[in-house]
Formats: sequence, structure tokens, C-alpha cells
Amino acid sequence: MSEPIQNQLSWPFREAERIAERLNQKGKTSALFETGYGPSGLPHIGTFGEVARTSWVRNAFTALTGLPSRLVAFSDDMDGLRKVPDNVPNKEMLKEFLGRPLTKVPDPFGTHPSFGAHNNARLRAFLDSFGFDYEFASSSDYYQSGKFDNALLHVLARHDEIVEIIRPTLGPERRATYSPILPIHPRTGIVMQVPIEQVDVANGTVVWRDPETGVHFETAVTGGAAKLQWKADWAMRWYALDVDYEMSGKDLIESVKLSSAIVRALGAEPPVTLTYELFLDEQGQKISKSKGNGLSVEEWLAYAPPESLAQFMYHAPQRAKRLFFDVIPRAADDYIANVAALHGSDDPHGNPAWHIHGGQPPANAGSPIGYGMLLNLASVINADSPEMLWGFIRAYMPGVGPEAYPFLATLVERAVSYNRDFVAPKKRFRAATQKERLALQDLADRLRQGADYPGETLAERLQNLVYAVGKEHEFTPLKAWFDCLYQVLLGQVEGPRFGGFIALFGVERTIALIEQALARAQEAA
Repeated sequence: MSEPIQNQLSWPFREAERIAERLNQKGKTSALFETGYGPSGLPHIGTFGEVARTSWVRNAFTALTGLPSRLVAFSDDMDGLRKVPDNVPNKEMLKEFLGRPLTKVPDPFGTHPSFGAHNNARLRAFLDSFGFDYEFASSSDYYQSGKFDNALLHVLARHDEIVEIIRPTLGPERRATYSPILPIHPRTGIVMQVPIEQVDVANGTVVWRDPETGVHFETAVTGGAAKLQWKADWAMRWYALDVDYEMSGKDLIESVKLSSAIVRALGAEPPVTLTYELFLDEQGQKISKSKGNGLSVEEWLAYAPPESLAQFMYHAPQRAKRLFFDVIPRAADDYIANVAALHGSDDPHGNPAWHIHGGQPPANAGSPIGYGMLLNLASVINADSPEMLWGFIRAYMPGVGPEAYPFLATLVERAVSYNRDFVAPKKRFRAATQKERLALQDLADRLRQGADYPGETLAERLQNLVYAVGKEHEFTPLKAWFDCLYQVLLGQVEGPRFGGFIALFGVERTIALIEQALARAQEAA
């Protein structure tokens, strides 16, 4: 039995409801989720996002219905090699195999039986590194083993109808010669994009002519002797596997519409689909490989744990988001806050952390100290090693260590790197105004006197003290007071809750920090 769901407002549960309705209409008792890949390139941050988001919908479906499901990661490794990639060795060798299925192209790295097998292995290793639950499927295996034969014969029987679905979307030249069927040349092994001169439904074959030699060939559409063009191939896969759910990027909206129309032409209903927005760079421009304005998974993970990347991917998938280094600390702290909110929650299903951890967050998930706080500490002490930060952390929270808090341990390591590469180079201290000087001196005096302010923890009491000083010195809005603290004391535009920072950094050190800033401002005057 599924567990009761009190809150279905989160988007994975909304998607799960759509899938449950599809299964109810079809009389199915299990669901098939799919994600697809073109294995001519390496997995990237979009690959992570698509599989993670699909997995969250799948987990929500399980919680909502209690029904079994599968996630198939499908690789179109029978696609022809269209060009030689820039980032591989043995480029000259690859030129000899242009046009052949990727699983028939030698591996330029020399580690696998084919280039397709090499990239499939990279894809699987990538997905495995994040612990995704999936079944891998190879297009070449499915075509050549006969698993697609029945569906391919259905495509052949409706060849002309499929042509009419696609033809209006093509230019004049391709419109005149288009066929969804791409025969494999029996002599060269090349995936041929040629006009189909005759369709023989009874024999399951097509007749075509080699444009270079003029020789005619009759090729079976089954057994891996031919494959389908992209949109027809996607539709055939949905039909053959009876896929219930697949998401894709905004750039494939038209492909989804056309593939859905082809599925209906084959006599079935297309799966439930979700279109997610693409990522933008810091300037709001679309991220593209050619521009090199993206952010890779490896780059993200160099500065924050994978849970933070999942947090970034979770929020509003149908809204365009800027993907650059500055979003990493916020994503990490949002994840930490969500993990904390899970404890004791009566309704966890709307919490991103519940989805990120498949409904079972580990006991040591999250961190007692935020990433932003660690970054500011690293900035102030010019930390060049995790040990420097751990010294302050242990003084602030005795007994806290890497073993008991593995997520915090990763944050500490990443904070040193992020501070070195992004925070330290941008530090710009400004002098305090006369009003700010008086307020800063007042804050230092009260810290020195150990003034007692309300609050359950030291950080809360110190935060209330900071608020009181700002209000009494009539900073309007109060944000101007915190801007002063960040810009004058830390040399940064933004910062953490300052009371928490004082508690972590130490009261005496904060007093010294204020006095240094005031002395610096005095010298500048």
C-alpha cells in the first residue's frame, strides 16, 4: 500500500498524478519511465538534471500509488557518426568511419569494442556515481536483437502517414525525399539518408538506390538492417516499450509534438511528458557548448557536494535559471535548510530534500553550519586548508568532526576552494561613513562588555545584539546596517547572519576585526 500523501503541491507529485491517471486509463499496473541520450558526446550537467528530475517523479509515483516502476536510460548508439568530435584522440582514424553506427566505429581511446560502447560506459559510470536506479538500454541491441521488429513493421505499414506528419516541418529539398526509414548500406555499413523508392509491407522491406553507384538495394526494416530517423525513432521507442513518462528540454518541444503524432498514427497514446527550461549563463544568454559559457558537473562538484546540485535542479524545472558559479553557495544553503526542515515535519512530501534522498534522507544529512557562513569564515581568516576552518568549528561546537558530519566535512573542503577562486579575488573593503563608524564602535563596545540579549543560543543572542545596534543608530532600511558589516568588515557585497558569524569566528576576534576596519578607515581619512 502507498503511504498517505497530505501535500501533493510539489511538482513531482503533480507529475505522478498525471502518470497515475494514464495507467488507470490503460489498465496498467506498473509504469515505465524513460530518459534518452545521444552517445556521440559525454554526459553533462543537463544529463544529471534530466535523470534526477525523472527519478524524483518516479519516487513520487511510488509514494502516491504504491505501484512498481522502472527507469530505462536509453542510448541511441545506432546513430551514425556525423562528425569527428574535437575532444578525442585518433581523429584521422575516425574520419574513415563517418556515417557508420557508433557501435560500428572503433573506439578512439582504445578501451572498448566501439566508440558507442566507450561513451555508453562513460554514461553508465556517470549515472552510477550519483546512485541513480535505472536500467541501461542500447539502441543497437534493441534493433539487432529483434526487440523493435514488431514496432518497425507497424512503422512500415504507416510509412506514408508518418511522412505526411513530418513533411510540413521540412525544407523543400528534404520534403521531396523524406522517409522515416534509414537503411544501413549492406556494403559500407553507413546509415543511409536516401529516398525510399518502394515500400513492401508484406515482405517488411524498402527499396532504395545508392546515390554514388546507382545500384538498387532491397533492405529489411527489421533485425538491425535499418534504423529510423530521430523523431520517428523516438515515437517508435515510446510505442514499442509502452513508455509512460519522459521529460525533455524546451528545444525539443516540436519534436515531442511530432513524435506524439506519430505514436497516435501507430495506434497508441504517447507518454506523459514534461518540458523543462534550458539553463542561462550569468548574462542571461542560453548556455551552449560552442560558446563554452556553461558550467560542468565536475566544476560544480569541485565547489559543493552533489546534494547542492540536486537542490538547484529541483526548484522550478519549467523556469529558466541562470547556471554559473555564484549560484552554488545559495543552492548548498537551501539544501541544508530543507534537510533541517524535514526533522519533525508532518508533511515532508513538499520538501525538496525528501525528493533528493528518495524519501529516505540519511541520519547525517545536512550540516549544523551553513556554506555561506563557512565561506565568510574562510574569507576572513584567509583559509588555505580545511584544518584552519576546523579549528574554529571545534571551538564553536566542541565534539563536531568530519566523521560524525560528513556533509559538513565536504563543505569545509569545498569552501576553501571556492573562497580561493571566487571570494578572495573579489574582496573590496570600503571605508565606513561617520555614522557607520559610531555604530561599529558601539557594537565592539557591547561585545566587549558581554551585553546579554534574548535568544536561546549564542548565535541568536549575538544576532539580536547586532539588530539592536542597527536600530538604535537609525539605519533605514536596516539592510543598510548589514551592508556596512559585510562591506566594511568582510570586503563583500553579501554575507551570513552576522550573529552566527560572530559566534563561529569568536567574539574577541570580531572585536579585533572591527578595530582593524576602523583603523583602516582612519588611515584613509
